[in-house]
Amino acid sequence: MDPVAIDRLGSLAQPTRLAALRHLLAAHPGCLPAGELARACDTPHNTMSAHLGVLIRAGLAHVERAGRTMNYRADVKAYRSLVTFLAHDCCNGRPDLCGDITRLILKEGDQTEQFMTPAFNVLFLCTRNSARSIIAEALLERIGKGRFHAYSAGSEPADAPMPEVIDRLKQLGHDVSRLRSKSWNEFIGPNAPRMDFVIALCDSPQGQVCPDLGQKYVNAAWPLPDPADFRGSPTERVTLLNELYAMVRRRLEIFTSLPFASLDRLALKKRLDEIGDTVRTAP
Repeated sequence: MDPVAIDRLGSLAQPTRLAALRHLLAAHPGCLPAGELARACDTPHNTMSAHLGVLIRAGLAHVERAGRTMNYRADVKAYRSLVTFLAHDCCNGRPDLCGDITRLILKEGDQTEQFMTPAFNVLFLCTRNSARSIIAEALLERIGKGRFHAYSAGSEPADAPMPEVIDRLKQLGHDVSRLRSKSWNEFIGPNAPRMDFVIALCDSPQGQVCPDLGQKYVNAAWPLPDPADFRGSPTERVTLLNELYAMVRRRLEIFTSLPFASLDRLALKKRLDEIGDTVRTAP
């Protein structure tokens, strides 16, 4: 008998831990904070932390730190290893006896992880598409790790992104070669990529107006200050730009960690609106 498989099966012989793993698998390849898992499983936070510790020791999950937040991610390779054990050992070499679970098992020699969740297209909008939406596009391309395709546009696009924004993104290690200011009209034609999410970053309370997004996509508004309005010395402007970058990054880290597979359209809309609440998501 495989002692590792037995240990992993034992770790799941408890309802809360089994439920937690199911939520982590639903969110994969994203991750979830302990607090969200505790709410989803209707379990006290400290109790959930103890259960997550058991899953980590069994190798079915691992923890990642994002600032002050501890995020948990399912280890899909370990999960597949457990499924393989059940199919080939318990089913006596006949996985058909266990149902259609062989779809979850990697073929021999295939080291590429096959995610069940497809990539999402996300369009960021602001008035000039020169700063806020450019930062968001660059950040999501990095944070999304292939699970998200980021785009940006503006209602009154500038001739080019703000030079100081591009310079700062370069210094932070982003690829800026494809970043450009463009009209949102590029994304409404028949040949335009289909968008799953459209997020407006316009500072609407300050009188800026974003295009009418309609109801075709999952929409959200994350009002952010416009770097074009930043004043002060070059050092002060860089500081404000860094703060804006951190605000966008924090929102996108939360966004990419959502359990998309387990949320319907209305639930996703609610989550995105919560992320845009500047009080809840202050850096």
